[in-house]
Amino acid sequence: MKSIAVLAALCWSFGSLASCLAADQPNFIIIFTDDQGYNDLGCFGSKKIETPNIDRLAREGRKYTSFYTACSVCSPSRAALLTGSYPKRVGMHKHVLFPQSDYGLNPAEYTIADHLKSQGYATACVGKWHLGHHPETLPRANGFDSYYGIPYSNDMNHPDNKGKPRLPSDELWANQASAIEIWNTPLFENEEIIELPVDQRTITRRYTDRAIDFVKSNQDKPFFLYLPHSMPHIPLYVPDDSYDPNPANAYTCVIEHIDAEVGRLADTVRDLGLSEKTYIIYTTDNGPWLQFKNHGGSADPLRAGKGTTFEGGQRVPCVMWAPGRIPAGTTTDAFVTTMDLLPTIASITGSQLPSEKKIDGVDISSTFETDHSPRNELIFYSAQGVLEGIRMGDWKYLSKVKTKGKNKPAGRERFLFNLAKDIGEQENLIENESAIAAKLDARMVAADEEITGAARLVWKREAVPAN
Repeated sequence: MKSIAVLAALCWSFGSLASCLAADQPNFIIIFTDDQGYNDLGCFGSKKIETPNIDRLAREGRKYTSFYTACSVCSPSRAALLTGSYPKRVGMHKHVLFPQSDYGLNPAEYTIADHLKSQGYATACVGKWHLGHHPETLPRANGFDSYYGIPYSNDMNHPDNKGKPRLPSDELWANQASAIEIWNTPLFENEEIIELPVDQRTITRRYTDRAIDFVKSNQDKPFFLYLPHSMPHIPLYVPDDSYDPNPANAYTCVIEHIDAEVGRLADTVRDLGLSEKTYIIYTTDNGPWLQFKNHGGSADPLRAGKGTTFEGGQRVPCVMWAPGRIPAGTTTDAFVTTMDLLPTIASITGSQLPSEKKIDGVDISSTFETDHSPRNELIFYSAQGVLEGIRMGDWKYLSKVKTKGKNKPAGRERFLFNLAKDIGEQENLIENESAIAAKLDARMVAADEEITGAARLVWKREAVPAN
């Protein structure tokens, strides 16, 4: 206690207490791609895509094979990662935001960036935000010191999402200049549009340039970098030196370009001597957009992809790297979600989260060295925020609304899978294990009732009175 008092006195003399106490804390980099499949990395089994830099992070770190996002589409997934909460708990569960949307993540929520900033960290968001494009909902309102990136998906147009091209993906790939000739996606610096349209051919590289500048500028103090790449969400673009005109290789080109840029950033951390005090987490917001074929990825051996509550929609690749803190060359099947990152980061930094904000994440730092996770369940909501399922332990139960003509409801289709034996969700055990299904259904409903009853409000723009 005496030494802490002396340290506090020195901090009072030479700067803020938070900054001084943070001096020896580790750095955190979260790299979050868009629509990347479970099978779209070499270290996760891809036979087509070469990702030597991310594979190196896996060799030097730990691969997570049961890592989940909280939703199968962009905005809810991102809200969950940053707040440690189910999207429904923070009101961000009803599909994705568009340029004409009048709501966004409430700045009253408590994010990873809010928490680390309160601990004296420098914080930056570089990339796709997609939690609201109004100034009140952009990154600087949610704990980040700076923002550089696009506010929503790269297939959305400023200001009202009108005028979007209706061209085949192969045709867009063949005409890389369409990035600026057809699309009207904005690039933001903090709250201002600085480029319209953004040149998507170079955006992955420019994100990395900004990320590297941030790391270099803050190498002498702890930092948090959130790097949500806007690729490989369609439309796909790359710089000239990464371009293959064969559209069959479009998706491969984009992932391999991302890998090269991840390598540049990781090498910067190594070259600055920051390896043993930096955590790098690489993952993605949801599974692959399979309907776009060679412009979408692969979730093999999982079932389905983006937009579904099958494993291919929400079980995603994840690599965690922290030399000296996470054992090298290891793999775990521990049950983990993006919601667990906030409480885990708080645990690593020895800091407390505010008790007034209930969250759904748990501290999974035990999984760095063991296969034991304190998480035992995950509630599954559809892309529209409808309750659809639950995983408890190795069992996964889904109750999905069936539809017929014009999407009219036609009862429910129920599934029960043992993921330990059937990762591809091919054997429906609903008839043979009805007692287990009933137990899971009851728990799913009870959990949803609690989340719904305690849900917090999103930020919503007030209507402008008519003159």
